[in-house]
Amino acid sequence: MGIVISTVNMKGGVGKTTLTVNLATCLAKNHGKKVLVIDLDSQISATLSLMSPHDFAKLRKKRRTINYLINDIIEPNPWNKLNIEDLIFPQVCQLEGLELLPGDLELYDEYLVSEMLHEKAVASHQKDFAAVWNNFERALIQQLLEPVRDKYDFIIMDCAPGYNLLTRSGIAASDYYLLPARPEPLSIVGIQLLQRRVSKLKESHQGKQPLNLDLLGIVFILSNGGLMGRYYRQVMKRVKEDFAPNQLFENSIPMDVNVAKAVDKFTPVVMAMPNSSGAKAFIKLTEEFLQKI
Repeated sequence: MGIVISTVNMKGGVGKTTLTVNLATCLAKNHGKKVLVIDLDSQISATLSLMSPHDFAKLRKKRRTINYLINDIIEPNPWNKLNIEDLIFPQVCQLEGLELLPGDLELYDEYLVSEMLHEKAVASHQKDFAAVWNNFERALIQQLLEPVRDKYDFIIMDCAPGYNLLTRSGIAASDYYLLPARPEPLSIVGIQLLQRRVSKLKESHQGKQPLNLDLLGIVFILSNGGLMGRYYRQVMKRVKEDFAPNQLFENSIPMDVNVAKAVDKFTPVVMAMPNSSGAKAFIKLTEEFLQKI
């Protein structure tokens, strides 16, 4: 079965999507892996990093996004005929082995989820609503992935910042999670918050099937082409003191201007500008990633 990985941080703007799409692209392009990227963020940054807005608009008009699958789980419709394989976009960026399950601007309705779970609890005479919610949270993304999990080497999910239902469900369905961070105080707070949330998530899912989930590593995303002042080095030092060496990636990513230019082309930098410093850093990071796995 494919290895499932969530890329997540409580704080936005830390390079989460850039890490997801370039890691996935390197795995397919340089290592011959079959990789599925899943966009769980309503900002659809991962989707628009791999296809143009025009192509996305055409898919969305045909309802060929992850929203179709999530809604069918929340409110099953016997008329729905599409499955996850129908919605996966193959050969992203014309690269064999790289595929995408596009995100959507509207993923689910919190009210409908709560109403559906309440009805389930009443029908089953289950008084512990938290248990009903936890079961749904655990099953949502797992159920979505089940038909295709054994068809990929890696499934990498770009999770929304914060801690909504899909982020929690994505983490719960994962074997590992990747934690991108900038060497800045607020990003470090995001790391600390996430670690606490993951601990609580594991506690809430203890039972017959406890979560088999590990931190694969923290990846530092450096601003200004990787140049760091003394202050930022101190912040990184602080993080390194709080985590074991195997929980930190040795390779960091310099966010040079070419990374931003690649986003404008709706293509990962490792495809658009393979000789740039950012692309070379992702190539090294991917090699380290495979060693850790």
